[in-house]
Amino acid sequence: MAKASKPAAKKPVAKAAPKRTAAASSKIAKTQIIDMVADKTSLNKKQAGEAVATMLDAIVGALKSGHSVGLPGLGTLSVAHTAARTGVRPGTSQKITIPAGKKVRFKVASTLKGTL
Repeated sequence: MAKASKPAAKKPVAKAAPKRTAAASSKIAKTQIIDMVADKTSLNKKQAGEAVATMLDAIVGALKSGHSVGLPGLGTLSVAHTAARTGVRPGTSQKITIPAGKKVRFKVASTLKGTL
């Protein structure tokens, strides 16, 4: 006598993640920027890499010392101070104190806004 088989349990169907456009999910890596600089200038890739690294170090150094950095046609990077505030821990609803700190702000140049 054959045993009656149990019906297979149905697995829950996972919802598909929202589709992202290619422009929203892609980003340019530092190596790609170095390649672009090397292609557009007479620098080789090593020299272009040093130039890009030096520029980024200069921007970070200026921000660390509290200066703002203006990039013509792109925007302005600046350091903003945030005040201490009370927040709520997700899941437990416990109130916590978020300490004061600093964050980098970016203000887009009007010329870039107009081209997007």
